[in-house]
Amino acid sequence: MREQGKLVTKERFLEEVWRGVPVTDEALTQCIKTLRRQLGDDASNPRFIETAPKHGYRFIAPVEWVEGTRGSAMSAPSAAVGEFLTLGLAGTIGGGAAGMLGGFLYSFVATGPGMGAVSTVLVLVAITALVGVLGGAGVGFGIAVGALAPLRMGQWSILGGALGGLLVGSLVKLMGVDAFNLLFGQGPGEITGGPEGALLGGAVGLGVWLANKSSERPRLRLNVAVAAATGGAAGATIELLGGRLMAGSLHLLAQHFPTSRLHFDRIGVLFGEYGFGQVSQTVTSALEGALFGACVVGAMIYARRRRGDREKSATLTN
Repeated sequence: MREQGKLVTKERFLEEVWRGVPVTDEALTQCIKTLRRQLGDDASNPRFIETAPKHGYRFIAPVEWVEGTRGSAMSAPSAAVGEFLTLGLAGTIGGGAAGMLGGFLYSFVATGPGMGAVSTVLVLVAITALVGVLGGAGVGFGIAVGALAPLRMGQWSILGGALGGLLVGSLVKLMGVDAFNLLFGQGPGEITGGPEGALLGGAVGLGVWLANKSSERPRLRLNVAVAAATGGAAGATIELLGGRLMAGSLHLLAQHFPTSRLHFDRIGVLFGEYGFGQVSQTVTSALEGALFGACVVGAMIYARRRRGDREKSATLTN
């Protein structure tokens, strides 16, 4: 940046960057290509790096220097806090979106028509959205804590997601069971809880790790699909191991209250089952896990990308 607007020759690059180590011109060319790719620049219509054929390169974007070192000294902690909040809040929003979508789906499939159909939809969506927000917050901020580790290994994302899911899942189950016992004098104790949250949170952490591993700027659609696959596999595994996610928990609650308007048996009919059986519960759990994983990881990738673009733009402007 100190040579803004000036021609920097190939010989100077080779001397100052490689310091006498023999390399070919191709190595320098590849480095410039990498810089252009990170900056979103185009060699045929450059905005940052201009090529002087057979001579060298010139940085042509405007550069403004800021005096003092106070800002740079504070940049690392500020960046870490910003990364933590970005990932955590994005995970929260993604979890809430997954809960809302799941609530809409279940409200149309598992509830019957009637005068209170609209209010039933709103209540069910509110419940599933709240659970999704809490789950997304636990998993998202758990992964964000893992991202602050000195050695950014994939295990930290997986472990952070699992611990966040475990904490929130246990808390939601405790409050849910206590609330039903307080209000109605009874309530199922087998609703979704800590183990389910840990397994699903770990699967989401795996999706985040795979997204970060794929490239410096993860491809949103591809990594959302990968996260959906890991989340779906976790959801199916939870059911096969005897656990429950949202649909299974709501079905259990409906069984405890015979006058409930929730009828998940309608889903079982789609799979040729009498009632909400093993196949339909496994499929719905897999779909819930896939939706949660896709929404949380997609939101986190998108938020991190937007934050990186803003920081890059601010750096180039300053």
